[in-house]
Amino acid sequence: VAAQKCRKRKLNAILNLEEDVCNLQTQKESLKKEHFQCSKSINQIKQQLNNLYHDIFSRLRDEQGRPVNPCQYVIHCSSNGSVFIIPKHLAKSEQKQDNNRKEQKQK
Repeated sequence: VAAQKCRKRKLNAILNLEEDVCNLQTQKESLKKEHFQCSKSINQIKQQLNNLYHDIFSRLRDEQGRPVNPCQYVIHCSSNGSVFIIPKHLAKSEQKQDNNRKEQKQK
């Protein structure tokens, strides 16, 4: 009788584990689909942002009426909602300062 109960518990444990594996496989497939959709959405947003970026720079002119070179300038959005066109070298130095501030806050 003890051996029968042991075999029955073993079979129940195996059945439960098989069910868990099936549920996890279903969950994995669902997460894969969700990841694919998120990646697709991110790529679409990136493309839209890139198109907007090029559209903005195609309309911008400097003081002499010449087009602003997107290779030399970047669009910068400040925390208060203001938008600026600044030279890339300034944007890089500003990013370094922001990163240094974040590192100091984390310490």
